[in-house]
Amino acid sequence: MSIIVALDLGTTGNRAIAFDSNGQIICRHYQEFTQIYPQPAWVEHDPMEIWRSVQTVLGQTIAQVGRENIAAIGITNQRETTVVWDRNTGHPVYNAIVWQCRRTADRCIQLSDHREKIQAKTGLVLDAYFSATKIEWILNHLPPGTDRQALKFGTIDTWILDRLTGGNVHATDPSNASRTMLWNIHTRDYDTELLDLFHVPKSMLPEVLPSNSRFGVTADTGIPITGILGDQQASLFGQAGWESGVVKNTYGTGLFAMTICPDSTSITPNILTTVAWQIDNDITFAKEGSVFIGGSLIQWLRDGLGIIQHSKDVEALALESGTADGVVIVPAFVGLGAPHWDANARGLIIGITRGTSKSNIAYAALEAIAFQSRDIIQVLTDTHFPPQQLRVDGGACQNNLLMQLQANILGMPVERPAVTDTTAVGVAMMAGLGAQIWTLAMLPQIREVDRIFVPGHHLGTPLTRWNDAANRSKGWAKSL
Repeated sequence: MSIIVALDLGTTGNRAIAFDSNGQIICRHYQEFTQIYPQPAWVEHDPMEIWRSVQTVLGQTIAQVGRENIAAIGITNQRETTVVWDRNTGHPVYNAIVWQCRRTADRCIQLSDHREKIQAKTGLVLDAYFSATKIEWILNHLPPGTDRQALKFGTIDTWILDRLTGGNVHATDPSNASRTMLWNIHTRDYDTELLDLFHVPKSMLPEVLPSNSRFGVTADTGIPITGILGDQQASLFGQAGWESGVVKNTYGTGLFAMTICPDSTSITPNILTTVAWQIDNDITFAKEGSVFIGGSLIQWLRDGLGIIQHSKDVEALALESGTADGVVIVPAFVGLGAPHWDANARGLIIGITRGTSKSNIAYAALEAIAFQSRDIIQVLTDTHFPPQQLRVDGGACQNNLLMQLQANILGMPVERPAVTDTTAVGVAMMAGLGAQIWTLAMLPQIREVDRIFVPGHHLGTPLTRWNDAANRSKGWAKSL
């Protein structure tokens, strides 16, 4: 019994990845789920569909490797996404409101006088990104006759933990609790003043346990669940991010740069202070910059514009011209995240001429991802210490042109690991600690490097043009 199964619960689909005792992948199974857009800038998921997809991929994994060989399960998840359900029936009272959803942006504006207090207590910027205003919105839109005393709230880790354990465990870890905008990172508890501000009863909130806890066992197969981490914290952990000086950037649906910091008092404007993880009684904090649209920009080229058939095709298309030819894309589809934090920004493509080709647009899209990453990494590291190297992961980091552009624009080496599913690697490591299969000293041996991209001179869009375009996108929704 030495296999660890990581449940990687993402924004567009769920994975189950099985690791052996050496940290090598044995098998993986994946299933997408539906993206629901009720209104512009609103994003929802069906929690029951998420649960069914977890059952599918976990069942496929158990069938392939054998229940008797699985020592533990770890859960890593899209953070901030909010589910509220009835503890008696186990049924959600509303769809999951996804972290990308901007429906509560106006509510955040109403609360702007509390901005400094919220950041001082939680380390977070007041924004619709986080869970608090999403919970409040659901509570304000409950079906008639709903028993409010029976409600549970959870981010996706808590929702799936609840389902896996047959409704017996309502818990989370500090890496997820610290993203609710209700959890005080200094007192390490839900904050009464914030609960009152957002009209959220404490009775519906999950218990917060260390990230390497034995959270419970699966109701049908009795497999221990021994690790939980939010996806970006799991990624940092999988990149050996407990070592000082490590900065990681994840190129997933969004872009997420993170590095550890000394303590919870390290508050920086426009950058988040959050819990990285808690191992037993030791808690580690991190700085984070979050961009809402990263790899999903490439999905938009595929699904929205139809200029590529598959996401992987963007590199070849961009290389046909090898230039953006003056085109700049700012993918503020749901506003701008760090370091701008403008909920009213909207996407733009500027610099188009009659000679602009779809290849130029594809190249500009890759530059947009690299420039957005530069924005957050520069602010993140200016507030702490300059990194010598960026460690990358996520699906889009397989794009060699994007990684070379990133190295060029940052002016520093970019290191890509052999296994880019580092969210799964990280929570497998944490679950392995929880199951006492590994020690912290053993974990760096699991990580292997695939390639290092050495910076060269960037001959593409100047940084000043990118900054100008980003500023032009701001505040657009106010005029609608």
